[in-house]
Amino acid sequence: MIEQWHQVVKSRDLSALSELIADNAVLHSPVIHRQIAGKKMVQMYLTAAFHTFLNDTFTYITEAHAQPETGQKVVLEFTTEINGIFVNGIDMITFDSEGKIIEFKVMVRPFKALNLINEHMMASLEKLGMSFS
Repeated sequence: MIEQWHQVVKSRDLSALSELIADNAVLHSPVIHRQIAGKKMVQMYLTAAFHTFLNDTFTYITEAHAQPETGQKVVLEFTTEINGIFVNGIDMITFDSEGKIIEFKVMVRPFKALNLINEHMMASLEKLGMSFS
């Protein structure tokens, strides 16, 4: 399950996101103060996140797993640098029993990085046709 996510991140193949996200997926963002629901919306948000976070400095540094009866939960700690600002964060991903992402939570620090990410994400989301005003 998580291996598929790592492959998408490594290859940066955004077309593979579609088959990895469940129709009823939910995303919790550190910059959007409401839940993002549904495959199409979660895929758009993750696409914007890829454009914001994934660069030559992005790396997952730790990984923790739990195997509930209904699927797999994974916590991935990452680091990256955006515009000279160090970013440290966590992706919490829940997969269903079929290996599809049903929940994705992101937490980011420090606050200065969060503000920068908010600016980049909003610009990327606007390019994808999403509006949060």
